[in-house]
Amino acid sequence: MRLEFDEWLIRSWRPDDVSGLVKYANNRRVSRTLRDAFPYPYTTEDARAWLRFATQEQPEANYAIASPKEAIGGIGLKLGNDVFSRSAEIGYWLGEPYWGKGIATGAVSAFTRFAFSNYDLARIEARVYENNPASARVLEKAGYVCEGRLRKSITKDGRTMDHFLYATVLE
Repeated sequence: MRLEFDEWLIRSWRPDDVSGLVKYANNRRVSRTLRDAFPYPYTTEDARAWLRFATQEQPEANYAIASPKEAIGGIGLKLGNDVFSRSAEIGYWLGEPYWGKGIATGAVSAFTRFAFSNYDLARIEARVYENNPASARVLEKAGYVCEGRLRKSITKDGRTMDHFLYATVLE
C-alpha cells in the first residue's frame, strides 16, 4: 500500500525499515505515550520482530509513516472481532524530530479515509492518555470526537491516570 499526503507517505512496512524504526522508536518521549507492547529501549531485534509481524499480517493493517528516504513513524489498526467486527482502534506514533509539523494530523486524516474505504468499518476509535494532549489535538483536527474520559483506567510507568476515548464513525 502507498498513500501520499502532503510530502509524506503512508506505505507498507519493508525489511529495510530497520534503521529508521530504531532511530525514531528508541525514544522515551515516544514510548511513554504508547502501550507497553511498544518497547523501550527499542532495539534492532525489536525492529526486526515488528517488521516480521507487520509484513506478514493478513489482512495488512499496520503501515509506516515515511519521508521519501525512511520510515519516521507508524500508523495502524487493531481490527475488532465478534460483535466489534465493524470497529477498529487506530494507533500511531511519530519520531520526535517530526512533531509539531502537522504530519500526524495529515497521516491520521488520510489513513482514516483509507480505512473506511478499504476495511468493512463503521467506527474507528482511539485512546489517548491524559499525559498526551498533543495526540488528542491531532485526533480532533482529524475529525474525531471525544466520547469520554475513563478515570484512573491505565497504569503506565507506575503512574495510574485517565485516558480519553475518541472516535469517528462512517456517515
